[in-house]
Amino acid sequence: MTATPTGVVELLRDLIAIPSVNPDGDCGTDQTGEKACADYVAAFLRDACGAEVVLEEVLPGRPNVIGRFPCDQSAPSHRILFGPHLDTVGVGGMTIPPFGAEVRDGRVWGRGASDTKGSMAAMLWALHEHRDLIPRLDAGIVFVGFMSEESGQDGSRDFAGKHAAEADFALVGEPTGMDAVHAHKASWWLEFSTAGRAAHGARPELGDNAILKLVPLIQALEEFSRKCLPDYDDAVLGRSTLSINECRGGTRANIVPDRASIVVDLRATPALYAAGIPAVLRAWLEQHGLTEVKLHILGESPVLHTPIAHPMVQRLNGLGSSPVTAPWFCDAGWLAQAGIPGVAIGPGSIEQAHTRDEWIRVTDLEEGAQFFGKFLRSFQS
Repeated sequence: MTATPTGVVELLRDLIAIPSVNPDGDCGTDQTGEKACADYVAAFLRDACGAEVVLEEVLPGRPNVIGRFPCDQSAPSHRILFGPHLDTVGVGGMTIPPFGAEVRDGRVWGRGASDTKGSMAAMLWALHEHRDLIPRLDAGIVFVGFMSEESGQDGSRDFAGKHAAEADFALVGEPTGMDAVHAHKASWWLEFSTAGRAAHGARPELGDNAILKLVPLIQALEEFSRKCLPDYDDAVLGRSTLSINECRGGTRANIVPDRASIVVDLRATPALYAAGIPAVLRAWLEQHGLTEVKLHILGESPVLHTPIAHPMVQRLNGLGSSPVTAPWFCDAGWLAQAGIPGVAIGPGSIEQAHTRDEWIRVTDLEEGAQFFGKFLRSFQS
């Protein structure tokens, strides 16, 4: 990089100005992928923070950026991962310039300001300000900018599969108002499909209507939600939920449909996740005679359930970060699945994430950087 930003606000503006839109879904721009943002973060980690940096390509042109910090101790008591994500959602329909990074009214505006380049900037700035102290801490520090959190979570899955031994606790960057989200439900996106036989709309008796087969399926899933999900209630996260959010079928008004499908968003407590959601659902459908329904897993995010009593959650609490739960999921689930407990934490509000005029308050951003610095200093021996 040519010059180090003068402060966390300038750093965030630089990050927002680099498009890193996740290419899945409605992007609203042809400037997609995380590579350019990863290159900038890699240069900042190397030049402004003193880290050893590698880019690990997870998908073509879409890397994780990993910065490993020097540590004077051969066996530090702690190994801490700072892990925001590089990608943003699409920019279609935004009412402000998505990459303008304008500062006005005490806010920084642009796609990713809240979710989650604000968290990334706060973490990076704290690491920069403490670059001389970090080697002397009783903690090994690694920073990972994850690709593809907004769709597929391929970055955290890849890192967890290759490098889980490098950390024993993770701070995953998300806009939480600097609360420590220690638990969230697992998420499964499931497609149920039915097959039939096409025929002319004037002779429907010659066909087999796939859409009509969705009716008993939807009724069975509604009954599953009402009768089965309460068996898996969790004292911290409450009840699992099932929502039917997409329905597709047919090709023309005058053709009996030979295929139809629905897509379900299922948010699962630890008990339901451990039971194996696809297996539980398949058994339920078999009990209702729906053996021909096909089930396809579109996406999965594991549960996060770090106990409040965990020493690091207590450390964060002692520094002023309250432990809370969240209805959404994040990269922390895949890290936890690999044996790295953690929390989601960062400046800004989830209410601003994905909005048409996304922003973060300058004071929140600066306080976030200060908090992460305070967290680093807590490892002074």
